[in-house]
Amino acid sequence: MGRLCCFPKDPLEDVETWGESVDKVLGCKAGQIAFREFLRSEYSEENILFWLACEEYKKIKTVPEMISSANRIYSEFVQTEAPRQINIDCGTRENITKNISQPTLTSFDTAQKLIYSLMARDCYPRFLKSDKSICVDSENLNHKKI
Repeated sequence: MGRLCCFPKDPLEDVETWGESVDKVLGCKAGQIAFREFLRSEYSEENILFWLACEEYKKIKTVPEMISSANRIYSEFVQTEAPRQINIDCGTRENITKNISQPTLTSFDTAQKLIYSLMARDCYPRFLKSDKSICVDSENLNHKKI
């Protein structure tokens, strides 16, 4: 029972599920942190940051907050030459650009699905083979490969 990942609140049993799917990694804070570190090492951290921003965006309750958040996501990740520009097709980018003045809670859904698919298909398998998916058994201070 006392075995924990290198992230104090996630039991090792949760971490061991990371090998099952990218959803398991994205579904816990430790997984998000480890996957983000891996993506940073591959110069593609914008993918998880965009995905997480979209997850938070979907929880917004007020229109002013939605407009503000949509514009922030758009300027940080979507617009051409954005500082953390995500790799999406031009049609998806154009559709978001066309509708950004009147955002809805689904404004980024297509782009988020594309980025999720990219992470699941391309980055996740490499993550599982990387050192970033290694955690520590805090009882024995042994490393455990996921």
